[in-house]
Amino acid sequence: MSAQCCAGQLACCCGSAGCSLCCGCCPKIRQSRSTRTMYALYFILVVLLCCVMMSKTVANEMKEHIPFYEDICKGIKAGDTCEKLVGYSAVYRVCFGMACFFFIFCLLTLKINSSKGCRAHIHNGFWFFKLLLLGAMCSGAFFIPDQETFLNAWRYVGAVGGFIFIGIQLILLVEFAHKWNKNWTAGTATNKLWYAALALVTLIMYSVATGGLILMAVFYTQKDGCLENKILLGLNGGLCLLISAVAISPCVQNPLDEHGKNVTICVPEFGQDLYRDENLVTGLGTTLLFLCILYSCLTSTTRSSSDALQGRYAAPELEVARCCFCFGPDGEETEEQQNVKEGPRVIYDEKRGTVYSYSYFHFVFFLASLYVMMTVTSWFNYESANIETFFSGSWSIFWVKMASCWMCVLLYLATLVAPLCCPSRQFSV
Repeated sequence: MSAQCCAGQLACCCGSAGCSLCCGCCPKIRQSRSTRTMYALYFILVVLLCCVMMSKTVANEMKEHIPFYEDICKGIKAGDTCEKLVGYSAVYRVCFGMACFFFIFCLLTLKINSSKGCRAHIHNGFWFFKLLLLGAMCSGAFFIPDQETFLNAWRYVGAVGGFIFIGIQLILLVEFAHKWNKNWTAGTATNKLWYAALALVTLIMYSVATGGLILMAVFYTQKDGCLENKILLGLNGGLCLLISAVAISPCVQNPLDEHGKNVTICVPEFGQDLYRDENLVTGLGTTLLFLCILYSCLTSTTRSSSDALQGRYAAPELEVARCCFCFGPDGEETEEQQNVKEGPRVIYDEKRGTVYSYSYFHFVFFLASLYVMMTVTSWFNYESANIETFFSGSWSIFWVKMASCWMCVLLYLATLVAPLCCPSRQFSV
């Protein structure tokens, strides 16, 4: 029995059963979800490695506790103190390997509509060999000649890819807001309680936004000074009021530090107890950030998200109001449950065709690799970046976030006024 079990697990590592590992105690899982979970685990593994490479604490602990540390570093030609294996340049190389890994699979899986072909089997299986390939590509990036030229060029590639990733997430965020409104509004035809649900959620959202604006005005502005903070808070608050007014207007509703000057510290002064636990705060904050990135990757690669980016939407009359409207109707599981093979607890839900675009899935993770690279290294403040000061503030990160906010507002405003500007065209969200 033990030999059969080991053989079964080995077959699953090399075959298409992804996460189940032929384990009877594991819950049933769809093949499409198990595949995406495995790629997500690879992504998490490399992200954790990048965080370790950017951590001064880890580097110091290794110097103190690893015997013959300097001799080992010289032996592997990584510098006297393994400086080539830490810092922003190491993160650039590792993320280059991961980005190439996902880009290769993006090209390999172009125009796959069936899960029965050879390329689909490669996408859905052979996990051990793909892990070896990922490790080889990340390691091989350290042997690229002319490292200085490579790092300078790759930085700009990473910036472009990171901005594209942000753009995709903002488009899907706007689409999510419209989809939520459309789905719950569709339920008001049969049950007026959906009006109350919409009103309650709207009240909660505006309360959170108003409360956040007030808290930032209290903690991040001073009576004298902090003019930039006051301007930005006022601008963002004004933009929120603008898009709110446009959204409820009848015309839309019918179609749808300088030298020589004193510097005021414009950040809240917390107690010393918080700074004693800065490693804990950094760890929790970094974990939350990358969980959000991972969630964005997975939700951006569903069939509905892919259709939304291409402007394809379901007919409004087919909309069924649901609290969990992001997921399919309850009846979708019925046919898939009938596709369960005997033995392994994997639901083969792609017998008739793929349930998501394989190529687009890998492309999103390719962009996410570039976004992680730029985020971990503080975008254009890379030389002084380290994971311990990740949340201490950086002007590069600040302006990326600020530009993202304005871009999101413009995208949402565009979806509101587009039907007015082009009345002859049909816009569906």
